[in-house]
Amino acid sequence: MSRTIIATPEAPKAVGPYSQAVATGRFLFCSGQIPLKPTTGELVDGDISDQTTQVLENLGAVLRANRMAFANVVKTTVFLTDLGDFAAMNDVYAIYFPSGQPARSTIQVAALPKGARVEIEAIAVAEGGEDIGEAGEEFFNPASPL
Repeated sequence: MSRTIIATPEAPKAVGPYSQAVATGRFLFCSGQIPLKPTTGELVDGDISDQTTQVLENLGAVLRANRMAFANVVKTTVFLTDLGDFAAMNDVYAIYFPSGQPARSTIQVAALPKGARVEIEAIAVAEGGEDIGEAGEEFFNPASPL
């Protein structure tokens, strides 16, 4: 299986030993983004709406680095330090995913890196032809009925 490491200066550098994203076949696995300003690496000042906006802007930059957009996202996981922020986070999230929303899990965690209040990771799938698994079996065909 071949894989490509995705890195863009338009999103914050990883704060540990991991990649911003990894592409393999038609799939893009995006590491969690926190609300860091790409130019400074500093946490965005502001409320959960401001932080969620920055997180999604960072995620968008990673998607664009692999010629994808939010419409390609099929699954997200949202980590919040306070589920009381869910409604405000959701309002911003809905702007970036206005239709065809991906599957999503939202989890409350004790803490996030650098004191962030929200982190979002994503899995995206490119449009196009079929990919074949290592055993020669088709593993994704959008034309196939479920």
